[in-house]
Amino acid sequence: MAVPPATPELLVPLLIAAASGYVLGALPFGFLVARSHGVDIFEVGSKSPGATNVRRVLGAGPGNTVFVLDALKGAVAAGWPLLLAFYVYRLPEGRTQLLGYCGLASALVGHSFSCFTRFRGGKGVATAAGGLVVLLPLVTVIAALIWSSCFYLTRYVSLASILAALSLPVSTYLLGRGRLALGVTGVVAVFVAVRHRTNVQRLLNGTEKKFERKVPGGGEGSS
Repeated sequence: MAVPPATPELLVPLLIAAASGYVLGALPFGFLVARSHGVDIFEVGSKSPGATNVRRVLGAGPGNTVFVLDALKGAVAAGWPLLLAFYVYRLPEGRTQLLGYCGLASALVGHSFSCFTRFRGGKGVATAAGGLVVLLPLVTVIAALIWSSCFYLTRYVSLASILAALSLPVSTYLLGRGRLALGVTGVVAVFVAVRHRTNVQRLLNGTEKKFERKVPGGGEGSS
């Protein structure tokens, strides 16, 4: 699929997709779930509001809840602009997809730099997964298989997340999903890798902690 040219009629729907995507992504579910248990997630464990840190600190129930909510906001941020483009603006397929990718990209920014938590946030793995399930389901399934295999072999959430993210543009290219999808998945891969830069340093130093259930003060998580 060729990248659709920018045109004036795309400006308003793109702005709507970007603004709504950011707000959805910025919803601080990790912070809110932890606070409902009397915990400031920014002060414990890896100090990340992502699902991994919440699970490590509070257990499987709260952690899984955060993962689902973070994935859901990515799915909605990517999915509802498709409906907007098709039913309201009657845009052709290429431009419809562009709105979905715009919504997802904005949700990732919102999740990692939330206006509701002084521009602090997680690393975007769950949010990216939720959005890509809507936009590129087969590519996402491949990434999920890579994540699962790496995690169960190494118990490093960070390494599994980085490898899964890096697989996105590779799978997109091999499956022939087009330049637009390739560009977006490439950006997502770089974004996730950069957000994990401290994890990469610890992996290289041999100081990254493997995932253990509900161990306060554990190594940095990944979502």
